[in-house]
Amino acid sequence: MNNRLTIGYSPCPNDTFLFYALMHDRVPLERISFAPPVLDDVETLNRRALRGILDVTKLSFHALGHVLDRYEMLSAGAALGRGCGPLLVARPGAGRDVSRAAIAIPGEYTTAALLLRLFLPEAGNLRVMRFEQIVGAVERGEVDYGVIIHESRFTYAEHGLACLRDLGQWWEEATGLPVPLGCIAARRTLGQGVVREIDRALRASVQWARANPERCMDYIRQYAQEMDEGVLRSHIGLYVNDFTLDIGEEGRAAVTELLRRGRAAGIFPPAAGTVGLQS
Repeated sequence: MNNRLTIGYSPCPNDTFLFYALMHDRVPLERISFAPPVLDDVETLNRRALRGILDVTKLSFHALGHVLDRYEMLSAGAALGRGCGPLLVARPGAGRDVSRAAIAIPGEYTTAALLLRLFLPEAGNLRVMRFEQIVGAVERGEVDYGVIIHESRFTYAEHGLACLRDLGQWWEEATGLPVPLGCIAARRTLGQGVVREIDRALRASVQWARANPERCMDYIRQYAQEMDEGVLRSHIGLYVNDFTLDIGEEGRAAVTELLRRGRAAGIFPPAAGTVGLQS
């Protein structure tokens, strides 16, 4: 392949951790090469995928449900697990009439927004914000509730907020499956040979990072929203796990169930392609 593949991922510590080796020539590549990466908020990447802009991209599983005709999930690189889902938070003593309450969500196409809609279908006043702005908006009373993700999971209590419902825990109790948050997806038109090489390269990048975590840290700190060392390491430990190396049968079942529930709720179009690569 002569043209370099375009690629995008978020500046969150788990993404910069797993892509470090791939983007810094620590992983040998045969037929593929990459343009300099686009690092942006996952909701921005979701919206770019809706327009089919990037060859390889981080995606929320919510967004994946809208682009299965164009993108397929790689078996490596997923953010999926137990005890790692988004949290619904509020100031202590906040009212509980969610049908009229203003609820901040970290992007229309994030999995956090999808889980909230599945958990509280009556919630109608949703306010889209960048994820790092939500804790402050709830603390200041600009919204009644907020759905928080990423580093905010570790810092919301410092802002005097309380967790009303762990949406990941709700999902696990309802389905018995790990909560699927995000994945790396590749454009289907690249062809199976190229997509599989991308998948192998990403898995090698994850393996390298897990074997050499300290060598990734300067790159991670360069982009992290929360600079506290303990928060950075907790974030990586929570979202980079064995599912990140290979999503496997259980992880694939969780994604399939999320998409099924989304279709049943009228959120997704009818199925328009397989979920992604088989291991």
